Amino acid sequence: MCCAIRVFSTRTRDAVMRGQRIAVIGGGKMGEAIVAGLLTAGFSDALDIIVAEPSAERAGVFASHGVTVVPDGREAVVDADVVLMAVKPQVIDAVVAHISDVLPPVAVLVSIAAGITTARLESLLAAGTAVVRVMPNTPAMVGQGMSVISGGSDASVAQVEGVRDLFEALGRALILDERHQDAATAISGSGPAYVALFLDALARAGVRQGLPRDVAQALAMQTMRGTVELIERTGTHPEAVVDAVSSPGGTTIAAIEALEASGLRSGIFDAVAAAVRRSKELGS
Repeated sequence: MCCAIRVFSTRTRDAVMRGQRIAVIGGGKMGEAIVAGLLTAGFSDALDIIVAEPSAERAGVFASHGVTVVPDGREAVVDADVVLMAVKPQVIDAVVAHISDVLPPVAVLVSIAAGITTARLESLLAAGTAVVRVMPNTPAMVGQGMSVISGGSDASVAQVEGVRDLFEALGRALILDERHQDAATAISGSGPAYVALFLDALARAGVRQGLPRDVAQALAMQTMRGTVELIERTGTHPEAVVDAVSSPGGTTIAAIEALEASGLRSGIFDAVAAAVRRSKELGS
């Protein structure tokens, strides 16, 4: 992985800079996943990260990573090159307004708030402030994240690519037009919950059939992990994997028939559609 983002500097926006200073506003689970991921990947040094978090309990969690923690976002953003807004969509307007007058003019504001458009954030900031919208997910904590990057009207191509470089240190990152962000949120942002739900259900089904819990979970986890790796390495379409496992009159086709009868596909379609609707509501 690249060891430094290419675009953030207190001298010029697009100058090369090593050891960029990152201010994280909000000490929730996603902020923790990103900070832990950047440190684990060696992309950032703990001395270059400052987190604003008023809760003493959450502040202690971040302090255990070796980063500086302050209670107020205004203190955190001073001299920052990247300001990562890791707060809930419901409060982001107030938090951005609180720091807007002390935000360095060359800093890039990166928001991971679901549903919140770059245009909405730009309206709260000084004219010309670069805003980049990102939808990451929690596997970023272990270097297996999936992030979708979209630049606002004042973010340069180099700045957007620089944010992509940062999030690629946490897994994979794609630059997409912002109109796709709500759908991406529903698939990858919320996706770990769907996967974990299916994994738990599969393991519990094994327990119901008499397997010890640890054995059932190990079987389910490795099967899921291996199937993803198989599809990725071979380029096989998922339906071809289903066909390859489904022998005529066998156990798999009987199981697939039961899953289809229970509405598995339609349930997934409905779940994603519900997540997209909620993302749009949060941004309205």
